[in-house]
Amino acid sequence: MNGSRLLGTGSALPRQVVTNADLAERVDTSDEWIVERTGIRQRYIAGEDETTATLATAAARAALADAGVDAASIGLIVLATATPDNTFPATATKVQAALGCTGGIAFDVAAVCSGFLYALATADSLLRTGMAKRALVIGAETFSRILDWEDRTTCVLFGDGAGAVVLEAPSGDAAGKDAPGIIATRLHADGSCHDMLYVDGGPSTTQTTGHVRMKGREVFRHAVVNLSDVLKEVIEEAGISVDEIDWVVPHQANARILDATAKKLGIAPEKVIVTVHTHANTSAASVPLALDVARKDGRIKPGDLVMLEAMGGGFTWGASLIRL
Repeated sequence: MNGSRLLGTGSALPRQVVTNADLAERVDTSDEWIVERTGIRQRYIAGEDETTATLATAAARAALADAGVDAASIGLIVLATATPDNTFPATATKVQAALGCTGGIAFDVAAVCSGFLYALATADSLLRTGMAKRALVIGAETFSRILDWEDRTTCVLFGDGAGAVVLEAPSGDAAGKDAPGIIATRLHADGSCHDMLYVDGGPSTTQTTGHVRMKGREVFRHAVVNLSDVLKEVIEEAGISVDEIDWVVPHQANARILDATAKKLGIAPEKVIVTVHTHANTSAASVPLALDVARKDGRIKPGDLVMLEAMGGGFTWGASLIRL
């Protein structure tokens, strides 16, 4: 039996757009340098009145509207973020309160850029057990709040935003790769890679928020290998060929990583959804943001076979195959 069905998607972005030229005015960089190495041309940065919770709530409302369902029908909210509003309570509970669907389950998941895939798998598992009938799965970040704006190797890479999907529990009659729903998912982690991508702060260590630190070359190398491997795992589990995949929606970290991973697997570039040039790396919001963009512009249609994939700090990585 296939897993939960995706009923709708939504996204939200801060008001402020920051171009590469804008960044060049405050750090030693240039539009040419950033585009050549990352493919990024702009990003959205949250204002003082915009937080992870406000962006997540806006994305959730958009997803509910797209699905045509009421917030009252949501019994589960799983929010993936590395930049919560508070150390506790979970930002998911703030979203739940804002939507007015209190009383169900609401919690955060921390797996950085892979967070949305971890949250999606968690929500799907809970829906399968009958803990809820419908769920909101959200990826939301305000990464601008943990950037070192004097470090040009990291501050040019990230942006803020949120994406959400509405999931409905399996009906019991959907089976096989042609039926709608989550078909196969694989998740991994390797904590020995901690020092390659991390934040140098936290409540238990420095009592500060800290800043993002990254060893770019090592991250690139691991990303291409890990993502290629996990995509092969999901393809094998689902019993499909690469050619059957209609679309790949990857984590939007770096255009070169997207190109290298697609080439390694023999996936046609025109099948890969790319939004990194406009959104930059929005961490856990990246995949649902790109998915919503591609659905709203008409590229991804009902019945399409879509592969979601991501890798982030930890390292964590994973992939999920969904029939829409």
